[in-house]
Amino acid sequence: KLPLEAIQVVLEELRKNGNLEWLDKNKTSFLIMWRRPEEWGKLIYQWVSKNGLTNSVFTFYELTSGDDTENEEFHGLDETMLLRALQALQQEHKAEIITLDDSRGVKFF
Repeated sequence: KLPLEAIQVVLEELRKNGNLEWLDKNKTSFLIMWRRPEEWGKLIYQWVSKNGLTNSVFTFYELTSGDDTENEEFHGLDETMLLRALQALQQEHKAEIITLDDSRGVKFF
């Protein structure tokens, strides 16, 4: 058992490292991420590059649930975290998130 002050110190360190995001202004609810979105993005982009799939378009479903990614660490990744990872890649100009009818997709560069 830790005192509240010690818990706050631990949570703040996680936040500084990018592994925690506060979900409310009062800091009573938070999301802990064992990998930062940038790290997930790097793993996804490594897979894309390794398999010669740049300039290809994928649905979010194909990336997280498709047969081609079955043995990858990002297979089964929550869609919210996938979106954050792809947004990080988009900022690096390695991907572009697109909307395809009722679903989302991504094109890798």
